[in-house]
Amino acid sequence: MKTTYEETLDFLFNSLPAYHRIGAAAYKADLSNTEAMMQHLGHPERGFRSIHVAGTNGKGSVSHFLASILQKAGYKVGLYTSPHLVDFRERIRINGEMIPKEAVTDFVDANHTFFVEQQLSFFEMTVGLAFDYFRNEKVDIAVIEVGMGGRLDSTNVITPLLSVITNIGLDHTQFLGDTLEKIAVEKAGIIKPGVPVVIGQTQPETQPVFERIAAERNSPITFADRHWHVDPNWRFDGERMVLELEHEGQDVGQFTSGLIGPYQMWNIATVCEAVEKLNEHSKFKIQISEFKKGLDRVVDNTHLMGRWQVIGHEPLTICETAHNFDGINAMMLGLVGLDFDRLHIIYGCVNDKDYRSILKYLHSQLDKEHIRKDAIWRFSQPSVQRALPVADLQSAAGEMGIEGKAFANVKDAVADARRAASPRDLVLVTGSIFLVADVLAS
Repeated sequence: MKTTYEETLDFLFNSLPAYHRIGAAAYKADLSNTEAMMQHLGHPERGFRSIHVAGTNGKGSVSHFLASILQKAGYKVGLYTSPHLVDFRERIRINGEMIPKEAVTDFVDANHTFFVEQQLSFFEMTVGLAFDYFRNEKVDIAVIEVGMGGRLDSTNVITPLLSVITNIGLDHTQFLGDTLEKIAVEKAGIIKPGVPVVIGQTQPETQPVFERIAAERNSPITFADRHWHVDPNWRFDGERMVLELEHEGQDVGQFTSGLIGPYQMWNIATVCEAVEKLNEHSKFKIQISEFKKGLDRVVDNTHLMGRWQVIGHEPLTICETAHNFDGINAMMLGLVGLDFDRLHIIYGCVNDKDYRSILKYLHSQLDKEHIRKDAIWRFSQPSVQRALPVADLQSAAGEMGIEGKAFANVKDAVADARRAASPRDLVLVTGSIFLVADVLAS
């Protein structure tokens, strides 16, 4: 009897090691399993052109921007991202459409024995599914987002047309290293011999690392922020981010972005440089009109969720997946730029983050920007095995002088905040991708 889609998901989520569920135990420190899987599948990673995107923050947004722009340019575009928020199939799309349920089930049925014998992780299997699907569907190009790091990430079996590294911050330090330099080495693992690489942000700690590795591999390297500049005086028109773009000091014009948030300034600059490099390839040509449409319609084209996503008005209610120090810095820029009376912040996280330091930092940044004095805190927990119990989070926060009500279910926390807030208040859900996923699930 044919396996149902629900049975397939149960196998993927509960039979195979999954990082989003169990954390470090699912992390594989080499590519041997992935390489064995590629051989078993007939090397699908060689069957399509690709762009490989890594970085601590921004890699998801950059991936979606690139996919949207290429789609608007008329190409058949695969997009592989992680994690998903609501539906597993969000990870694998072609021109914005999720992989069909039947394709997932057929793939797992056909390779079930190999997965079990090889003891593949959830992520390794998902990469195999994506690459096999993109090859079979004959995409013109696929945008592949790294899961974690780069050097040892399962996606790092492709040889792309272009590598992109957005920025480097302190995240997943237990796997990638405890300094920016060490983490940069891991991210730079996606740089392939002779393949151009675009670095989104010039950082003094990481620039020498990238330049050295690119030189060793004879890979042309450019730093996007040396060529492109987005005017920080952007505005929000109620639906779109409106911004002015400069190239080499010359005004390029006004653009609109369907992804909202101040950090999109850096992401868009990175995308500009990536598109310029892609245009140098004989197979791809992207016009300025297509670029503009791709930026503007990115959410419609790729269905990205959780990045400064507005889910309600009066009070304005925003979901933002900021979960590390750099993400908080970017989020703070957005908060400072909004006009609201009082902040209602709903926070929850997973247990393998340095949540005490991150929470303390968020609290201090709110204080620095004169928001904390009026902020009302609520605590919750995501519905994953790795969730930090809300009681533990509330206790840790209390030790820092942060008082707030606890909710086992984040939707109850959102409902409570919206009831208590005035129409001019702001309700912000943040701290974990999985917490935001729970809010968006319906």
